[in-house]
Amino acid sequence: MTTYIALLRGVNVGGHNKVPMGALRTDLEAAGFGHVRTYIQSGNVLVDTGRASPQKVADRVREVIADTLSLDIPTIALDAASLAGIVDANPYADEPDHKRVHAIFLPTAPDPASVERLRDLESAFSAKGSPDTITLDGSTLYLHTPDGFGTSELAKALTTKGRIAALNGTARNWATVTTLLAMARQ
Repeated sequence: MTTYIALLRGVNVGGHNKVPMGALRTDLEAAGFGHVRTYIQSGNVLVDTGRASPQKVADRVREVIADTLSLDIPTIALDAASLAGIVDANPYADEPDHKRVHAIFLPTAPDPASVERLRDLESAFSAKGSPDTITLDGSTLYLHTPDGFGTSELAKALTTKGRIAALNGTARNWATVTTLLAMARQ
């Protein structure tokens, strides 16, 4: 069995896309996943399964949510080893406040045009005095917001659905990322 982390996009935010985590755990167990656990209410699910790929896990979790809750929730899944690699590659590991570093998990690695748009966004906000920086590594976009995520215009631009189609992923602060990895190793 492999442990996968399924990251749901845009659930339980502002009263939209309500996904009760307890019911989701029950529904995923009924669908054949083992050792199902969740972390906080923002759509972090860990499952054990013999399924062959993260994409199959993401598709099945999304299908279960659609079937049981009538919601279409974009889902990204990765195995524990991949999450460990993301943690090890953190270019902002020296930041002591884990809420100032985010990983934006993307469905796939962005194409060159999207990468250029990313760089243009970062440059535009930097020109306005923003200290925020990004680092792209495959399908993970690391975001450092020294003045805070909630006030970051770059964070808002990166996480607004549809702004750059290839970037319609889901963000987690570093405290959540490291907690998910610890849970995956249990």
